[in-house]
Amino acid sequence: MFSKKLAVVLVLLVSLVVCGSANAASKFRVAYVARAQADSFAAWLANAVKAEAAKYPDVTLDVFDGEANDEKENAMIENAITNKYDCIIVQPNNGEAQRPYVEKVVQAGIIAITTNARVSGIAGSSTVDADPYMQAKVNCDLALSQVPQNAKVVVLNGPPGNFHADERRRAWGKEFFEKRPDVTIVGEQIANWNKDEAMKFMEDWVQSNSVIDAVISMNDNMCAGALEVVKGNPKFNKLLAYGVDGTAEAVLLIQEGRMTATCMQSAYDLAELLLSSANKLLTGQEKQIDTDIGNPLITKDNVEKFVEILKAAGAL
Repeated sequence: MFSKKLAVVLVLLVSLVVCGSANAASKFRVAYVARAQADSFAAWLANAVKAEAAKYPDVTLDVFDGEANDEKENAMIENAITNKYDCIIVQPNNGEAQRPYVEKVVQAGIIAITTNARVSGIAGSSTVDADPYMQAKVNCDLALSQVPQNAKVVVLNGPPGNFHADERRRAWGKEFFEKRPDVTIVGEQIANWNKDEAMKFMEDWVQSNSVIDAVISMNDNMCAGALEVVKGNPKFNKLLAYGVDGTAEAVLLIQEGRMTATCMQSAYDLAELLLSSANKLLTGQEKQIDTDIGNPLITKDNVEKFVEILKAAGAL
C-alpha cells in the first residue's frame, strides 16, 4: 500500500517538473539593446520598454546599454545571438554600423526588430519607428511663420549616418531653409544627441555672435543644453528653440515659455508597438512588421495636455 502511494506521489512530482519545464521553455527571451542610457530619450524608451514587457507574462526582457559606442553595441548584439535570445530589438547608435550585426541576428534565425531609428532594407528584419522627416516638418511649418526676417540661427545635429538625425536635418533644409533664404546659419555642429556637447557649442556661439534668433535642434536633449547656456540672460529672452522627442524636460521648458516647440516621439507608443510586434512575430501571427507612430507637435497652446499625459505615466 505504501509503495503504491509513493509511486503515485513520484508520478505527480515528475508531472509537475515536466509541466514546469515546459512552461519555462515556453517563455520568450527578448534582448533590448539601447543606444545609450545617458541619452534622455533613449533612457525614456528603455524604461518604457521594460514597463510594457511586464504586461506580457510569456516574455522575459533583458536591457543592455550600448553607451553610444558602436563597438560596444555591436558586441552586445553578438552576445545576444550567442545567448540564443528569441528576439533581439536594436536601437542603433549608427544604423550602418549596426546593419551587419542585425543581419547576423536574422541569419541566426532570431527575430530582429530595429527601432528609433530603423535600419531599412534588411530582409527578414522588422521595424518599429517614427517618421523623422515628418517630425522635423511639423516644426518647420511652425518656424516658417515664427522666425523673424533675416534671422540668425544655430543648428544642432545628431550623429551622422543616424537615420533620424539625417532625415530631420534634411527636412529642415527642404521645408525651412529653402523656403526662407533670408535666414542665416551662424553656427552648425554635430552634438551627437548629447546635452553637454550642445552646451559647449552654444557657449562658443553666444561669444562669437551678437544675435542668435533661434536654436534649431534635431532632438530635445541638445536643445535643452543650448537653452541652459542662455538661461537668465535677458539678451535671449525672445530666443526661439525647436526640438524633437517630447521629453519631460522639453515639455516643462515649453510650459515655462523657454522652449518654442517639439514633436512628441512618444516612448510609450513606441514601447507598446515594439512589444505587440515582438509578440506577434514570436507567436507566428506575423512574419514581418514595419510600422510607425504619429508626430504630434507640442507648443505653448497644447502643452498642458502633454504635461498631464507625462504625469499620468509617471514621467513627471
